[in-house]
Amino acid sequence: MKPTRSLKARALQWLAQREQSRVELRRKLLPHALIEAVDASAARATVEGLLDWLEAHSFLSPERFIESRVHARAARFGNLRIRSELKQHALALPPEAAQALADTELDRATQLCERKFGAVPAAPAAPAVRARQARFLAGRGFSPDTIRSVLRWAGKGGASHGD
Repeated sequence: MKPTRSLKARALQWLAQREQSRVELRRKLLPHALIEAVDASAARATVEGLLDWLEAHSFLSPERFIESRVHARAARFGNLRIRSELKQHALALPPEAAQALADTELDRATQLCERKFGAVPAAPAAPAVRARQARFLAGRGFSPDTIRSVLRWAGKGGASHGD
């Protein structure tokens, strides 16, 4: 039988694999703490104490988590999706990161559309094709204004982004 790992060992292993949010790490650690604890409140207190220790020693960092999540998601998802994912982790984009994402959203949406539908998305001949492209971008979390701009830009043959 394998010896059971401590909560700290588990947390450090998960943090070594990738950045984790406090919410995510709490969700992963709590079932293991419940096995060892006398009651649920003691398990929660143990997990919170460990999370505080991890943050105090810079093993757990909300800033690093936000940076890594934005870096991993920016090429494939829009601002709405990225903000929604961070909200699920009880985090928010800092203003400078939000501005950087907003500045690049149109280019990111255009590049994603080009990868999915061809070199420069052709002007959709049928409303059904245009709707399919719009649904794809909306599902990826791009704003309605960005979607309209991408499809309008595509409709003009990719001549300019200035719409």
